[in-house]
Amino acid sequence: MADGQHWDNRYRQGNTPWETGHPSTELQRTLAEEKIQPCRAIDLGCGSGRHAVWLAQQGFEVVGIDISPTAIERARQLASAAGVQVDFFVADILHPPDLGQPFDFFFDRGSYHVVRRDGFGKEYVGIVHKLAGPKATGLVLTGNAREKSEPGPPVVTEEELRADWSNHFEIIRLREFRFDKNLMDDSRPLGWSMLVRHRQ
Repeated sequence: MADGQHWDNRYRQGNTPWETGHPSTELQRTLAEEKIQPCRAIDLGCGSGRHAVWLAQQGFEVVGIDISPTAIERARQLASAAGVQVDFFVADILHPPDLGQPFDFFFDRGSYHVVRRDGFGKEYVGIVHKLAGPKATGLVLTGNAREKSEPGPPVVTEEELRADWSNHFEIIRLREFRFDKNLMDDSRPLGWSMLVRHRQ
């Protein structure tokens, strides 16, 4: 994955156009629609912890992992202020530490598309496969190649998504959505919202 110092510098400088100040609307929508019940969950590339803390507030047992020490420090502060327990780890998502028992739910808001851009898409899916428990459910949000926006997130085609994920996961639902407005500008890039189930 990209150098950890690069991502840490972005958090230090406030160059974080993926931050919205609130948990993902698409995450909230999906959990409500699919009636996903509280379980052991991981936020992959959790950043400053907004989604992980929200999941913990819903009763999930949450682990968050990110390569940026600054982001993880902010995430721990956010969890403390919210009065919830989340286990946060500073680590490269492609080389995670021992995180204990498998996870029944995982959330990825933008890690996969960055790792894929760097040439490690299939390796990343392999890591998620190892972390996920039998029949685990996951929600993956990525940039959508049908609308290339500059600046904006890395983009992925439907065919690329299916090719990378289908070996280990059943794609339950794939739909287009728009990312929430961020704290830096008014853009709302087109994305893919992909709900998957572990085949194991």
